[in-house]
Amino acid sequence: MPIIINIDVMLARRKMSSGELAEKVGITPANLSILKCGKAKAIRISTMDAICKALDCQPGDILEYRENT
Repeated sequence: MPIIINIDVMLARRKMSSGELAEKVGITPANLSILKCGKAKAIRISTMDAICKALDCQPGDILEYRENT
């Protein structure tokens, strides 16, 4: 998939656990895991907003496009 989810990178930079982020965002750890591994088909704007607030980042810090080679 050409869209890369960099939540793990941002979690490491903020020294935050996945469980802590899931709690702050208000989603289950299982749903956060689906997002992190790129298996999600969609993400709500409200969820992205909450993730960006919790990680103090921009959506572009989390989402990255890489063309398939």
